[in-house]
Amino acid sequence: MSDLGDFTDFDGSDEDEGDAGGAATDADSGTETDASASDPTGADTFDAGEADDDFEAMDVTPAGEDRGVGVVSATEGLRISEDGEETELRAYVTVENRSDVRIGKYLLIPYQDDERLFCRITALEYAQEFRADDATEIHARRAMRRGDIDEQDFKFVATLDPVAVLYSEDGELKRRMTDRVPKPETVVREATDKSEIKTGLKIPEDGVFLGHLSVGGEKVKTAADPPHIDYRLKDDYGDGDPLVFRHTLVAGGTGSGKTHSAKNVLRQYLADDRTYPVEDGARDVSPGLVMFDPQDEYAQMHDDNPDLDAEFERRLEREGIAHGGVDDTIAFVPKVQGASYATGDHRAEQVEFTIPFSMVQDNPWLIAGSSLNGNQYNALQLLLNRFSRDYGPDGTYQQFKTFMDDPALREELDETGRVHEATFNAVKRRALGFDGIFDQDARPITERVHEFVRAGGISVVPTYHINNSRTTVTVVLALAALIVDQKLSNDPDYERIKNTPLVLGLDEAHNFLSEVDSVQGEQIIGKFTEAAKQGRKERLGLFLITQDPQDIADPVFKQINTTVVLNLGDDDAISAVNIPANLEQKVPYMEKGQKVVYSPDNSEPVELIGLPKCLTNHE
Repeated sequence: MSDLGDFTDFDGSDEDEGDAGGAATDADSGTETDASASDPTGADTFDAGEADDDFEAMDVTPAGEDRGVGVVSATEGLRISEDGEETELRAYVTVENRSDVRIGKYLLIPYQDDERLFCRITALEYAQEFRADDATEIHARRAMRRGDIDEQDFKFVATLDPVAVLYSEDGELKRRMTDRVPKPETVVREATDKSEIKTGLKIPEDGVFLGHLSVGGEKVKTAADPPHIDYRLKDDYGDGDPLVFRHTLVAGGTGSGKTHSAKNVLRQYLADDRTYPVEDGARDVSPGLVMFDPQDEYAQMHDDNPDLDAEFERRLEREGIAHGGVDDTIAFVPKVQGASYATGDHRAEQVEFTIPFSMVQDNPWLIAGSSLNGNQYNALQLLLNRFSRDYGPDGTYQQFKTFMDDPALREELDETGRVHEATFNAVKRRALGFDGIFDQDARPITERVHEFVRAGGISVVPTYHINNSRTTVTVVLALAALIVDQKLSNDPDYERIKNTPLVLGLDEAHNFLSEVDSVQGEQIIGKFTEAAKQGRKERLGLFLITQDPQDIADPVFKQINTTVVLNLGDDDAISAVNIPANLEQKVPYMEKGQKVVYSPDNSEPVELIGLPKCLTNHE
């Protein structure tokens, strides 16, 4: 039993209460005279001045000033690895910076020395600061009534992808692969310096202008003037081969602005000061452009864009962007039976030409059709050689038809076992039907080569007026083969083609370079693949434009170094362009003029916004 001690003697009386702490009473009046009578709270009274003397006021303003967007966090680990999937790099973002942070933004993390880590945001997430269940009715209704969000109750964390380490050497800013891990709680700041961003992304300072760097459809801004970052393609032999001769693909759906974008890029190649050394190295020559145009749009490059005001032109000049119409633009119109070309969309000179049948001698596949097998193709070659021997190198298509109609020839070849009768008939069926293409009432293109290929000039071949797709393909491939053959030849017939740097533009390229299971398809793809491989040496650049990149033959596609992707809605087309996954998912949502550029030999994959106005006329 517990011993309560003196507590058992407590009688609960009020005697000596005043002595114990309490309330003294006046014997005469019976009224209370202690402090509680004057202060009902029971608190001691004191002079306010004494409080100022007794308590020193504290300054609650934090020392220093916030800088950056947050700090490196090591809460869930901090690791830089050769295997990108094992890299753990995260940054805590402070409340006031959270609304400005976007996926894809570029950040910088300094090391203890002068080096810094250039990163890109790849993920953003909220996490609870305190252990709580916010998925409850009470919590939800309280938040709904309050109308605001207390972000201090949550962590906001950005996952970062390290792109490169930036460092200075002999006063020059350079980059190298990521090989260092930053320290925890290092301040993370947004990359706003133009040179740091360009170096981090390996974007050349000079070259062919493609657009301005952007993130999420918004241009990246810097403190420089102009504030935006221009993206350019290498165009100097000092940094390797100019990328124009390593070929470009522009892919975009209808209404994505691919023609607008293509014109702006092609205009840069026709800048007055852009030249390339020819093979002998004795002189520099301006490039020429040969453009195959199915929609009759590129001859408009002859004319200025009336929408370019003086202020916009001054901005272009400050950034070194070529603009304005190219006076030396000629529309070479193929003379085709039953088709007439008439347009008021441009003021370029128009020149008619025809395809001479003599060009078929070196390229039998022009009349092979799409279904000749190997045996039939060999028979066609034999017949063309026999025709050339009998009629000479200037034999016409009408003479070839007469030649093929000779029954004695068929019997002779069949009896000698050189061409079976059935094979002869199959070749004849497919080789006829080209009456409206060859040898029309116009000068042959072989007599206009010096006009067709011009340094610093644009030759546009419109095919919009040709209704027959077979005729269109024959015309385009005949001219393209002429250029390619002369470029690849060691003994060319036309030195003008051989010695002029050329950009060969092919709109709707999928119609001409698709992988077809036929001898003709093999010959076409083989020719263009070889041209693409030799482009750097021969100063020949392919510029392909398409809305169906998945249809372009793989051997040609593999030679493309620069891929410009605008809005595409087809999953097969998006997969075919072979761009990184983080950019691939943006493609279906891009607005007109937005583009992704994937050029491994030029820069990191980036997102761009093109110019809002076309640099030449575009109706």
